[in-house]
Amino acid sequence: MPGPRPVVLSGPSGAGKSTLLKRLIQEYEGVFGFSVSHTTRNPRPGEENGKDYHFTTREKMQESIDNGEFIENAVFSGNMYGTSKLAIEDVQAKNRICILDVDLQGVKNIKQTDLNPIYISIQPPSIEILEKRLRDRQTETEESLQKRLEAARVDMERSKEPGIFDIVIVNDDLEKAYERLKSALITEIQKVQDAKK
Repeated sequence: MPGPRPVVLSGPSGAGKSTLLKRLIQEYEGVFGFSVSHTTRNPRPGEENGKDYHFTTREKMQESIDNGEFIENAVFSGNMYGTSKLAIEDVQAKNRICILDVDLQGVKNIKQTDLNPIYISIQPPSIEILEKRLRDRQTETEESLQKRLEAARVDMERSKEPGIFDIVIVNDDLEKAYERLKSALITEIQKVQDAKK
C-alpha cells in the first residue's frame, strides 16, 4: 500500500493507549488519521455514514469479507464490525499515518495481510497497577472488571511472545512511555511532515 506505514496499537484496557494517543495527535496535528470502520448496526442519532462508520448490510459486509477486502472483523452484540483495506488506504491517500487500535485477535488477523504496519503494544507495569487504574475509573461492575483483568493477564503474557510486536512499551511513567512511542514512530512522522513541505 502506498503512503506512510500504518500503526497497529494494542494492549489491555487501562494500560494508557488513549492517553498516549491523544498526546501524539495533539503534538503532531494532521499527521495521524483513524480508519472509519464498517458496521451492520443501525446508525445512532447524529451519526453520519462515512464519518462515524460505514453503515452496511450483513450480506454486503460478509461478501466483502469473503472477497478479502477486510483486514479484520468481529461480531459484537449480534452486529458485525470491521476494518476494510479501503478505509486504511483512504487515510494513507491523505498522507497520514493510519492508526488501528485493535485487540490481540485483530493483531493476528492483520499479521495475515500485506499491510506491513508497525506493531506496538502498550502494557501496564503490573496486573495490580492495572487493577487499581480500572477501579479508580469507577466505570466497571465487579464482574466486568474481573473479565477485563483476565483478558489483560492473557494480553500481558502474549505481548512477551517474540515476533508479535515490534515494540512493547510498559507504561509505568507516562513521560517515558510517550517518548518511547514517539521514537518508535519518528521515521514515519518525519516522512509525512517532509511530504507536506
